[in-house]
Amino acid sequence: MAIATINPATGERVKEFAPSSRGEVEKALARGAAAFGEFSRTSFQERADSLSHVADILERDRERLARLITLEMGKLLREAKAEIDKCAGGCRYYAANADKLLHEENVATNIGRSAIRYEPLGLVLAIMPWNFPFWQVCRFAAPALMAGNVCLLKHAANVPQCALALAEIFSQSGFPEGVFQTLLLENEGVEEVIRDERVRAVTLTGSDRAGSAVASIAGRELKKCVLELGGSDPFIVRPSADLKAAVETAIKARTINAGQSCIAAKRFIVAEEVYDDFAQRLVAGMRALQMGDPLEEATGVAPLASAKIRESLEKQVQQSVAAGAKILTGGRRPERAGYFYEPTVLAEIPSGAPAYHEEVFGPVALLFRARDSGEAVRLANASHFGLGASVWTRDAAEQEFFTREIEAGMVFVNTMVLSTPELPFGGVKRSGYGRELGAEGIREFTNIKTVCFGV
Repeated sequence: MAIATINPATGERVKEFAPSSRGEVEKALARGAAAFGEFSRTSFQERADSLSHVADILERDRERLARLITLEMGKLLREAKAEIDKCAGGCRYYAANADKLLHEENVATNIGRSAIRYEPLGLVLAIMPWNFPFWQVCRFAAPALMAGNVCLLKHAANVPQCALALAEIFSQSGFPEGVFQTLLLENEGVEEVIRDERVRAVTLTGSDRAGSAVASIAGRELKKCVLELGGSDPFIVRPSADLKAAVETAIKARTINAGQSCIAAKRFIVAEEVYDDFAQRLVAGMRALQMGDPLEEATGVAPLASAKIRESLEKQVQQSVAAGAKILTGGRRPERAGYFYEPTVLAEIPSGAPAYHEEVFGPVALLFRARDSGEAVRLANASHFGLGASVWTRDAAEQEFFTREIEAGMVFVNTMVLSTPELPFGGVKRSGYGRELGAEGIREFTNIKTVCFGV
């Protein structure tokens, strides 16, 4: 697997990179381990100053960095700019709040003075994906660094320039040498790094297959592991929903990032009473989206990130149709350069079809009909995944019912699923374990130490 920049909008191979050598990997591990001792004893204010400078650089270089994201993985330029903005906001949030989130907690006991402390673990390896090449890294690195850890990034092979740009930003921001480093590694070289005794923990965002492999290695080494994996998020629409708002959000939630998001709405579970109306509006909206150059403001759907991703999506759709699913719109690759795929709606999907039980990573909406709220929950939970869910109802009793009964790490009512620094992010079942963001996220890579002083 080559480490290279390939423009998804054209298929052009822009630049190739040599993988980090064993010697370079060893130097990075040694630098990281050496940096931890001193960095872990810095103050929250010192770390916050550097992290705030990261945000300053991101905001200053927003246009250039956004164009780099679009070049390497193909998302719409306006989405790439929003991603950079989100990174800056996440950095500022943890710079302002880490001290409070990790403050020593006094606990009343019959022992004497008792407290809980949150202390850093050490060198943390982050294995990050291509679909949000800056945000996925920043949402890990900002809390990990503020907790006093040091970070080693293994990014996806198709976004090497984003990976190198991130290393340069953290270096320019005032963090000491070795505190944030990037390795250009192919997947085959990751196991050795995880096993290295200087690596104290690992986090991965990716597929459930990759998560299983990394968890197995980390487990054998008894190392802390956080996994944010795939999702097949349900989007439930009940009779009382604001249908116009639900459809508009459904289209955005299915096609943002060209549908390549773990928390993109994928399975649209619609009440019998409003199914036909919703389906008609959804199909019309998906058909109206314009494929094109992701740098152009008028473009509604960007290309997929690689030829392999498009081939996998095509196969899922074709096999699902062969199993009995019906195409309401789309279902083809257009005759043009780049890795584009038509916005697609599938309906009447049988339980044996790939689209029924697999994560569909692209602009393909899956329609299901539900007779009542009980069947809607059954369909929502009929998945190996449990990351996020969106529920559309103005009935307070239904809102309470769905937020309790859906098997997911996150449930959003009358709005689309998203990530924000203030709230923990993660899932259940094959969507992984552990949490990013929020207080829970910054504490994941800490030693939660109990200290007691007898009287």
